[in-house]
Amino acid sequence: MRAVYHLPGLFEFLELYRVFLPLYRKHRDWFYDWCSIGSVYGAPAGCRWDGGRAGFGEADPEEAAELMREYGISPRLTFSNSLLRAEDLADPECNRLCGLFGENGSVSAGVILASDLLLDYLRGKYPGFYFVSSTTKVLTGFRELEEELKRPEFRFVVPDFRLNRDPELFASLTGELKSKVEFLCNEACWFECPDRKACYENVSRKNLSMECGDHICVSPYAGRGYRFSDAMENPGFIGIREILDIYMPGGFSNFKIEGRSLGSAMILEFLLYYMTRPEYQLRVREEIYLDSSLDLF
Repeated sequence: MRAVYHLPGLFEFLELYRVFLPLYRKHRDWFYDWCSIGSVYGAPAGCRWDGGRAGFGEADPEEAAELMREYGISPRLTFSNSLLRAEDLADPECNRLCGLFGENGSVSAGVILASDLLLDYLRGKYPGFYFVSSTTKVLTGFRELEEELKRPEFRFVVPDFRLNRDPELFASLTGELKSKVEFLCNEACWFECPDRKACYENVSRKNLSMECGDHICVSPYAGRGYRFSDAMENPGFIGIREILDIYMPGGFSNFKIEGRSLGSAMILEFLLYYMTRPEYQLRVREEIYLDSSLDLF
């Protein structure tokens, strides 16, 4: 069994992947042999069907599709808006993206979604896609998650990260259902947050250009912004030791790395931590950005 990572930033960090993926192909010995890249996910800025994040993603869609084809990596469109209406299904830009990625050569493309309305529409009009049930559904109950995993429409289901702390719950799943679980590894959101679903719905409203204020985060750590060190201390964090010692032996192989709204430097840290052998991390940094004349201040 291998750990298969699903990485953020198909449209948000395309330039980083233009540099990273050739290194990953050419110097495979720099990276752990027990892991691989399963997909890169994202959505363009201003995408009405997007959810979870808003306002990020400037890469050209055709260039993104071409890079994924070149490296044989599945592109995933993040269409996880949970508040879509029937009239939103005709959005020309989102349909253009579906036409482009739905016919992406030999590389199958996926769609991450939270709306059954959109699911039914895409299954009928773009049958080439596979589908991923989004973590924005906030499935915090294990039985609720199990029912979602049993739905044949979904190839993968991403649980709420707060279920990560109890991996023994998942032991009762059949092998088929285990293969569909895609754990969110590096969430830094407050573990006790009561408003996670409301936060995602606020983003959905913004992407649909609805009148709404900003969501006010009640986390005691809200002012800090995302810090990987904070995520590592989160009870729901899944690091490489947990992947190797708990999840993979338990029959799980799919792991999602979040970060579409972060900077590319932070995404590189995720790629270094989760994929790169420690003795080669400096070499990857040097190939991507670090040289002897670089000043930090």
